[in-house]
Amino acid sequence: MTAKFLAFDGSGREGSINKKLLDNVVSEVKEAGGTCTVIDLSKYNLPLYNGDLESEEGLPVAAQQLKELFKEHDGFLIASPEYNGSFSPLLKNVIDWVSRPVKGEPSLNCFKGKTVGIMSATPGKIGGLRGLYQLNTLMFITGTIVMPEIVSIPFANDAFEEDGKLKHEADKNAAIRLAKQIVRVTEALK
Repeated sequence: MTAKFLAFDGSGREGSINKKLLDNVVSEVKEAGGTCTVIDLSKYNLPLYNGDLESEEGLPVAAQQLKELFKEHDGFLIASPEYNGSFSPLLKNVIDWVSRPVKGEPSLNCFKGKTVGIMSATPGKIGGLRGLYQLNTLMFITGTIVMPEIVSIPFANDAFEEDGKLKHEADKNAAIRLAKQIVRVTEALK
């Protein structure tokens, strides 16, 4: 059975380097036999998570839509920039809203047991590793199975060709390894 992945980047910026990285990994996942639905998190109008707002109004429509997308997929491909040593607030806010159970729903049911591939591209020399470490921890807490193969692209302003493809063999190979690993593991779990 074909593994289905929901793919998104935590930047929300048009033409971001993390969106470019995500596109490369999505192509490799398709090459490895998986399917991907790519979404733009910035298109989902979500307020900052607030427990009082949730108590008064329930889940916002955008959070409900995202939860359904998360439930429909076997795993996730997440690209996140590093902001001040962590992952992006856009990504954190989406995960906070999507993780909220509604009446009669098991806690974290759109995360538990699903696979996750994480990646980051940054202009700096660390390649987003500090943010990926924290993202890895958060995704582990949600009950997902985070792939040990990650993609971290330092000096990313010079990592892509004009057509958006990865320029360096080491980066291309990292994207291929992650794609093959997540497809293989996800299909084995189905």
